Amino acid sequence: MEQNLQFGQILLSTACFPPISYLKSILCSNQVFIEQFENYIKQTYRNRYIILAANGTMSLSIPVILATTKKIKVKDVRIDYDTNWQKQHFKSIESAYRSAPFFEYLIDDFNLFFNKKFAFLIDFNISVLQIVLDILEIDKKIELTTDFEKILNQKQDLRNVIHPKKGNIISENFKIYPQVFADKFAFQKDLSCLDLIFNLGSESYSYLSDKY
Repeated sequence: MEQNLQFGQILLSTACFPPISYLKSILCSNQVFIEQFENYIKQTYRNRYIILAANGTMSLSIPVILATTKKIKVKDVRIDYDTNWQKQHFKSIESAYRSAPFFEYLIDDFNLFFNKKFAFLIDFNISVLQIVLDILEIDKKIELTTDFEKILNQKQDLRNVIHPKKGNIISENFKIYPQVFADKFAFQKDLSCLDLIFNLGSESYSYLSDKY
């Protein structure tokens, strides 16, 4: 991984089962803020996450209800339950990771997110993040923004740096760790935190802190 990566304050977008680089940035920061007043942007980690399945990488998206005539702030984005996406996502995750070393041990920690109906996307994402940080034993206070900051004076702006369609300095040099389907595919970097946790379990923190 990137050596000596260190931030003071960082400003992140909200993210669903966030990628490994997102967690790395949190670990390497002194203070973490998550943006809730920006206008919602489609096709980002705000409502999608990427896992490694039997046929390769798979993008899973949480359906959301968006205003048709105006922009909508992230904090106001509601989750759409017209389809049973929770059941579909859980089946995809189970199929992808049931043979991972720590799947059976850790999957119960995530059952809530495939059964409870959260009204707002940001509440779902923040709850996921808190569970993930607890599992990883990363003791960081997560604060939500109180207003939109277009120009940042003290915070490192990572709101659009960690993105599914472009690389970032945080993920440039990820080390290889054992993945399910490694016999079929080359190492896939910066997948959802689920990939890291189910494959490395208690070693995930060491991986993020570059001690793996």
